Amino acid sequence: MKRLAGLSALALIISSTSGCGWLWGQDGYFRDRGSDYLEARQTAPMQVPTDVHNAKRLDPLLPVPMNVADSRAEGEFEVPRPQALQATAEASDFSLQKSGDTRWVVAQRQPAEVWPVARQFFEDGGFRIANERPQTGEFSTDWQRLDQLSGPLARRLGTRVSGVEPDSEVRARVRIEPGVQRNTSEIFVLTTSRPAGSTADIGWPSRSDNPEMEAALLDEMLAGMARSSEQGGSVSLLAARDFDAPNRVTLSEDGNGNPMLSLGADFDRSWSSVGRALEAGDVRVDDINRSLGVYYINLAEGAVKEDKKPGFFASLWGSAPSEEEIEARAERFQVRLTRVGESVQVTVEKDLNTVAPADVARRVLTLIQENLG
Repeated sequence: MKRLAGLSALALIISSTSGCGWLWGQDGYFRDRGSDYLEARQTAPMQVPTDVHNAKRLDPLLPVPMNVADSRAEGEFEVPRPQALQATAEASDFSLQKSGDTRWVVAQRQPAEVWPVARQFFEDGGFRIANERPQTGEFSTDWQRLDQLSGPLARRLGTRVSGVEPDSEVRARVRIEPGVQRNTSEIFVLTTSRPAGSTADIGWPSRSDNPEMEAALLDEMLAGMARSSEQGGSVSLLAARDFDAPNRVTLSEDGNGNPMLSLGADFDRSWSSVGRALEAGDVRVDDINRSLGVYYINLAEGAVKEDKKPGFFASLWGSAPSEEEIEARAERFQVRLTRVGESVQVTVEKDLNTVAPADVARRVLTLIQENLG
């Protein structure tokens, strides 16, 4: 019905404009107005009534520039295209986030771009890199005394950190993960310390044993990475090769012959990777439930584009489907992520109690696998 109404409206417009110049002609509604300013005439300036006291000065809201063309010019004039604005980002690409007792740095960059900048920050501060795994976005430093560090970082740690003697030994572990939004990263720092001269093999705690040291490192890292980005940074090709995707991806079948995808990564990284893969594969996600590990998808529709709106003629012809039409042709399934040991299994279901047909599940899982990189 909606499409029929659009066709009728378009036919009415076409029939009413046939042979008429009021719409498209020189005097029509959609005529070229580029030379209208040539017919403008100057008027007397506005005068404030004499009985009004303490009135503000009236200045032109839209003053005419002095370098305009001669007002005596004749003929057609083509309005030049506006020059592109010089966009200046006032906000930094790096920001500090906090949730409860957890603090981390968010970067508006891909992990492969953040990796060399974060690593260089620690090296410039005098830290010795002990272990590094670019593919998983992790590196750790060796045990060192605070007085062995250098530059602004050493001064900051020496004056701010309490409870740690200058000759105590400290070390840090840095983890860079893909952010919730595409092309962003999250940088976490974990610190631990031990008395000077100790040879005890202290493992990594679940939280930094000195929150003040962690906060100082994050603050200095935030400032250092912002300065580095202004100078232009590099990209780690090793990290870029497979950082954003789980390092092991296997499409196989479970014991009942149902297709499943195994991801060699933790749940957080797998969740964000699958979400990006569905978007890249043009699959519509109607809803998500992260606590259950479920993406609710509709295979009959493309991915939702927030910035894509139907044009005038698309709306007129009724090509934008209604909610009833979308519901009538919907093909709804659930993409479920389940933790299994050190990996995550991805399966496709019709609903909570019914698995999806094997051909549909394999098609969806193959699409995810192809767009994980």
